[in-house]
Amino acid sequence: MVEKKMRRYQVRLALFVTLAFLIAPAIADGDVVELMPDNFQKEVGQDRGALVKFFAPWCGHCIKLAPEYEQLASYFKQVADTVLIAKVNCDENKDLCVDNEVTGYPTILWFPKGSLEAKRYHGIRTIEAFAEFVNAEGGTNVKVPVAPSYVVEVTLESFDDVIFDITKHVFVQFYAPWCGHCHNFAPTYEKVASIFKLDEDVVIARVNGDEYPEVSEKYADNGYPSLWFIPKGNTAVEEYEEGRTVEEIVEFINQKCGTNRDFDGQLTSRAGIVESLDALVKEFVSAVNDEREKIITKIEEEVSKLTGTHARYGKFYVKAAKSILSKGVDYAKAETERLQRMLEKVQNTIKFFD
Repeated sequence: MVEKKMRRYQVRLALFVTLAFLIAPAIADGDVVELMPDNFQKEVGQDRGALVKFFAPWCGHCIKLAPEYEQLASYFKQVADTVLIAKVNCDENKDLCVDNEVTGYPTILWFPKGSLEAKRYHGIRTIEAFAEFVNAEGGTNVKVPVAPSYVVEVTLESFDDVIFDITKHVFVQFYAPWCGHCHNFAPTYEKVASIFKLDEDVVIARVNGDEYPEVSEKYADNGYPSLWFIPKGNTAVEEYEEGRTVEEIVEFINQKCGTNRDFDGQLTSRAGIVESLDALVKEFVSAVNDEREKIITKIEEEVSKLTGTHARYGKFYVKAAKSILSKGVDYAKAETERLQRMLEKVQNTIKFFD
């Protein structure tokens, strides 16, 4: 009796597992569908278009792309009957990747509805660019939140006005849409631009070399992406040949432009200091009141020559000097102590909520 019950249970379990295998859709990791030889042609080339990422688990670029790709799939989940967002692990499915002529990672292919003839994706690897591509190819209209870009797109018509603006420091990238290194560098460049978005005299720009070969041939003859720096007040162009991390580029721009940004875009402890006014400040501090009025006039004259961020900082120098003159030498000390007390209150409030 027990043996018959056990046999019936085993049969039911086997039947359940078999049915589950037969009716289960392709394996999904989050909202991205994982494809293998057993399900590839069941999912691709059928009644919906498919964007497929061919990747390797050890590939650094693939790892970096993964969160963006997962997010893309979550947005297109609402039109899953029209568009499939999928991936293929080429370490585990080598033949499938060879069949689709995958020679590097990640490779992104678009398979139109009813076709196994793929179109290679050459665009920038951001969620906005992917969404635009899929919407155009798949006939969908999925909206994704667009992160603001602080990179200035330069055209042939605006090239001289932007790149050689003598009132701005300009850091410019020459790129090509098909360039893999450019795709990988794009998030880094966007981050750099966001860090300096409040510095009025710093411009982070880029030029599409494919669209404007007239200028890219001169500045990108060694390949893409090519980076150049043009200092304020000077049309001499300096090629940037240092490291390409956010930290390295931010340090370079701070050094060249006199800015004081950390890697999160916050001001450093050097912010607000205008070195060209240091000598006058020292003279002001050691002078008596009668002499200080004349020195304030000199400070105002020097500040009038400043531009951009330094001009804004210079106004604080003038204001501070006039306050010391009218309120006495102890004003600076008292003001420092007041600001310190305010800072301590803010820090205590933060600790309370933490």
